[in-house]
Amino acid sequence: MTDELAVLGIECFGHHGVFEFEKREGQIFVIDLVLGIDTTPAAASDDLRDTVDYGSLVASVKAAVEKDPVDLIETLAERISGVCLLDDRVEWTRVTVHKPDAPIDATFSDVALTITRKGRP
Repeated sequence: MTDELAVLGIECFGHHGVFEFEKREGQIFVIDLVLGIDTTPAAASDDLRDTVDYGSLVASVKAAVEKDPVDLIETLAERISGVCLLDDRVEWTRVTVHKPDAPIDATFSDVALTITRKGRP
């Protein structure tokens, strides 16, 4: 059985995008994380060492978004999922990258990509 730990709405500033002005000026990206983990050990021990420290995870995700510009949110989402899966207790992760200020010549509220990746068996 897998439980779900979610951290939603993580605001990061990155320089990702296909266009040169996106890389130069940067923009806000909003990240949603859902992790599939077994929380039974942590519930039994009431010890942070027995679960995923979401504070540390958020710091690592922010660092991943804020470094090395890429063209596509697909590449960025894959990078973030790799960060989430570094902890062997994470069975799977669902990562959504929101790009609310994407350069689209239309009125819209959000551009978002969601990927799901499995950890090591």
